[in-house]
Amino acid sequence: MELNVVNRELCVGEVKITGVTTSSLFLIGDANSIQLASTFDTPPESLIIGPFLPLAKG
Repeated sequence: MELNVVNRELCVGEVKITGVTTSSLFLIGDANSIQLASTFDTPPESLIIGPFLPLAKG
């Protein structure tokens, strides 16, 4: 896959995140390279998928 990005001005006033998954990336700004990887060595029958959990307000 090839992804071409044209950088222009970016202005972020406010960000509200109400929940995250177990593997997440949140990025505002520049990055030369992002490489994400995940491995799972647990048998599928032991995997428990639950609901999203909200972030604590603080």
